[in-house]
Amino acid sequence: MYFKPIYCGLLPLMPALAGGLMLFSAFPGPGLYPAAFFALVPLWLSIDRLDSTQAFYAGIGTGIGFYLPLIYWICPTLTKYGGLNFLAALSCLLLLVLYLSLYTGVFALAMKKISVPEGLVPFWGAVTWVALEYIRTYLFSGFPWGVLGYSQYPNLVLIQAADTFGVLGISFLLVLANGVSVTVFKAFSQRAWPEKINMAGLSLAVVLLCSAFIYGHFKLAEIRGQIKGEPFRKISVIQANIPQDRKWDKVFIDETIDRYFRLSLQAIPCDLVVWPETALPFYYGMDPIPSNRVDALVRKAGTFFLIGIPAAQPSDQGFLYYNRACMLTPLALPKGYYDKHHLVPFGEYVPFKHLLRFAEKLTAGAGDFSKGETGPVPLKFGTGTTGVLICFEVLFPDIARDFVLNGADILTTMTNDAWFGRTQAALQHFSIAVFRAVENRRSVVRAANTGISGFIDPAGTILEKTDIFTACALTRQVPVMSGKTFYTRHGDLAAKACLVAFLLICVIKPMRKKFRRFL
Repeated sequence: MYFKPIYCGLLPLMPALAGGLMLFSAFPGPGLYPAAFFALVPLWLSIDRLDSTQAFYAGIGTGIGFYLPLIYWICPTLTKYGGLNFLAALSCLLLLVLYLSLYTGVFALAMKKISVPEGLVPFWGAVTWVALEYIRTYLFSGFPWGVLGYSQYPNLVLIQAADTFGVLGISFLLVLANGVSVTVFKAFSQRAWPEKINMAGLSLAVVLLCSAFIYGHFKLAEIRGQIKGEPFRKISVIQANIPQDRKWDKVFIDETIDRYFRLSLQAIPCDLVVWPETALPFYYGMDPIPSNRVDALVRKAGTFFLIGIPAAQPSDQGFLYYNRACMLTPLALPKGYYDKHHLVPFGEYVPFKHLLRFAEKLTAGAGDFSKGETGPVPLKFGTGTTGVLICFEVLFPDIARDFVLNGADILTTMTNDAWFGRTQAALQHFSIAVFRAVENRRSVVRAANTGISGFIDPAGTILEKTDIFTACALTRQVPVMSGKTFYTRHGDLAAKACLVAFLLICVIKPMRKKFRRFL
């Protein structure tokens, strides 16, 4: 009998938790992407039986069921490479999951507190969800991992709309579909069809969903037709598969260079060879002996090389360190470089370092880097130009947009996902790049130390990809498209509109109720 109050308190949260697990199942790993069209239904339906506080907790329950299995790999990463014991690493994971779950909690609270006509409920849900995802993308440096739209990367027809509305537009459509299911289910279960339903609103939601698929069908065929008439460039990506625990050991510098030697020479002839993030475990240009060996390789290959390196630059405060992508000409002359701008908090730098000295060891394996100031200037190779997104930066659509606006005709993303071991993190990370390709209608080339490396065309089709933890060179002709999409020119215009609408409705609705009391 002592467990009865606990049981009664947790029972209303079970549908919400089930919905969170369904959300997780839609993402890479389980890969059941159609589940995203109805995963929010259990939470949404359960809200009617809960008060506001319970609805908020139910939303948090959905978030925990979703994010905990989605990003569990943070825990072993922090224990193995961050120097934390298991309990400390688990605490970090749970704090991040709880933070992310607050957004689903606010979503559930908004669905409970803000009343709208029944037929407009799907739109209100979609507006709220997208507004919260937009906030999560940028607040506190941003952590948009697990944005709902990313689950649809295999759904080539639906994601074509990303060239107009971005990945958040796909999230809008998914939540809209969930809302339609909820509205129709409630109408039939209450035998109120169609008396209590705003048929105009519901019909508009259905038309919008159908239009997205129709648009995607024709746009996909159009882009594939355009690709056939566009020029191609031959690109090679090198996946050297250097173990993370040996990557920075000076004893293995020569072995690392030798491995890149062999794989790169297998890849030529080509227009560009791409090595992963921080492929060279030394300061290129400052350490003369290994730097000269790399230069000899580049001259022997006789083509352009885009290489990830750590870089050091003197300043008044001592040396500043950068996570850099350097373009070398066939004569091994530096053609240009890009320093990573959006760093990973607690991974590549410690925010408020003077207050959080205990967290400095988290950056010991990855390095304590400074924010790059080169800006989104594309790097030139022959007659081509590429924008470079280093690791975490691929999560931020604005960085890719800025490169394309500045003239990039392909996008390159380089990363080192060895940190995550044999978890689904590498596939989750790779799938995000699909949307950068569709949003900007640019081919995306991805080079990863241990995988997944590969090529994505402007339609979002994965042309070829590697397995994880294999050493290989992958070479492919990739299409080069010019022109700029609506999304490239205007960005997350629709998402910003959702944010404004969400804030206005959350303010106006309570104010109207207060004014009515005085009338």
